[in-house]
This record gives sequence, C-alpha cells and structure tokens, in this order.
Amino acid sequence: MENFEFKVNESSVGTRLDVFIANEFENKSRAYIQKIIEGETAAVNGKCRKSNYKLKLEDIIILQIPDPVELNVKAEDIPLDIIYEDSDVIVINKPQDMVVHPAPGNYSGTLVNALLNHCTDLSGINGVLRPGIVHRIDKDTSGALVVAKNDIAHNSLAAQLKDHSMTRSYLALVEGIIKDDEGTINEPIGRHPKDRIKMAIVESGKKAITHFKVIERFDKYTLVECNLETGRTHQIRVHMAKIGHPLVGDLIYGYKKQSFNLKGQALHAKKLGFIHPTTNQYMEFVSPLPAYFEKLLIKLKIS
Repeated sequence: MENFEFKVNESSVGTRLDVFIANEFENKSRAYIQKIIEGETAAVNGKCRKSNYKLKLEDIIILQIPDPVELNVKAEDIPLDIIYEDSDVIVINKPQDMVVHPAPGNYSGTLVNALLNHCTDLSGINGVLRPGIVHRIDKDTSGALVVAKNDIAHNSLAAQLKDHSMTRSYLALVEGIIKDDEGTINEPIGRHPKDRIKMAIVESGKKAITHFKVIERFDKYTLVECNLETGRTHQIRVHMAKIGHPLVGDLIYGYKKQSFNLKGQALHAKKLGFIHPTTNQYMEFVSPLPAYFEKLLIKLKIS
C-alpha cells in the first residue's frame, strides 16, 4: 500500500474528488480512481467521501493506492532497432504501432517484451510491467526512446526528465497553415473530465509547455518541430489541437475525416539528448523518419 497526501489550492476548488486525483496520476484512469474511492482508501480531512465530492480550499486528501498485482511478463523474440547501447542505457528507435509496456488487455508484443528477450539487465524501479522504462511515447508515435539498464541510470534519467534538462524534439505534420514561424504553448494538461481515454486542457491539470517551430509549409498542412519542456501524456497532440492545428492522422484530438490513410498521428520523436548517468557526458541521438512519414512529405511536396 502506497500513501499520498494532497492539499487543495485555489485552482482546484470545486473540482470533483475523483477528477482531482485522476489528474494527479496520468497512468491511472478515472474509473480506477473511483474504485479506490469506493473502497474507502481516500479520505478528505479524515473523512471518506464519494467521487462527486466538490473540493474546498485547503482540503487535505489522504490517498492509499493498493500494491499492484505483479504479472509475469514474457520475453518475446521481437526485432529491435537499437540506436545505441552500453552497460547503463539502451536507446531504441521505436516503430509506429508498438506499445511501450504491457497494460491490462495488452500483455504481448510490447517494447518491454522485446527488451526482455534482448537483455536481462533492466532497472527494476518501475516493477515487472515496466522494467527499465523511464519515459513513454504513444503506440502510434515512432522514434527515439531511452531505457535504463540499472537503477542508478534510471534515477539519473528520471531526474533529468523532472528538471526538464533532457532534450526531446519531435517532428509533427499538422492540419492547416501556421502563420507564425515559432511559438510556445503553455496550457495545463490533465485527464479529460468526461472521457478517461483522452487528455485535455484543464485548469487543475499539470503544467505543460511545448515550443514549436515551423519547418515547412505545404498547401494545407504544416511540418513543425516540437520541443518538450514538460512531458505530459499526449502533450503535443493536445497542445497543437488547442491552437487549431491538430496532428494529421489523429482521430482522437483531430479531424474525424482524414485525407490520408494513416495508422495514427503523424508524429515522430526525432531527437533525444541526455547526460550519461556514468560518464556525465551529454549524448544526443537522432532517429530517422519512418518510411510512411517520408512518403507523406514527398507526396505533399509534389502535389
């Protein structure tokens, strides 16, 4: 059982208890949080409340999260595109349509299954389901991702993520023409209040900052480079949709009717940089655009 304590500030006054807690845990659904509350492991000012309790200023929330049921995740012989590897870290070029780690309903075919087949020395900080996983990218997003091989490396990389010193640069093709050559989107992101699958711009969400720069403009689309100052779930997808330029191929935050037959959003983690946990030297890696993305850009240039 893990214990958490939160104090309600002005920005969260009037927020439902379950919504507030779900926003604090990006990897836990609102439905899961509601079950926790129903089990009376969440108390406000020492008293158990229902999910729809509206928070008041300076309410103290004490939350107990049950220990997860550990599962035996199997190693699978799945090819890996390895950009770099040593005794501390491994940088992977994740293909589109691959989930990073196992989750309910999806325990096979993930990056973790492939990693367990490739090496046995992965950090154990995130447990059996997410060994070595420091950060994630969406199933339909391709590109560079770093994995920790030991706990020291994991802690070092996690600290760099937290203090925003890790370089993470993405290429995205968005709908419409962006007039400004560059800009910054600073909007808090949290769990969608009605649709637990989605994230959204919400006042009670976590700080989220995306810097973007126009790389090329086409007839009806814009290729942009997005640099993350923070790393919230679906951050680029939510932020670009917020300014009226959703990602091409994004059926969740973008247009329901798409012009191209893509498997998912046109988003690629192009560049990844970090301080090596052992050598303390800055390292930077570039992941080439996947074939589908290259073909799409060529099509736009000649159309």
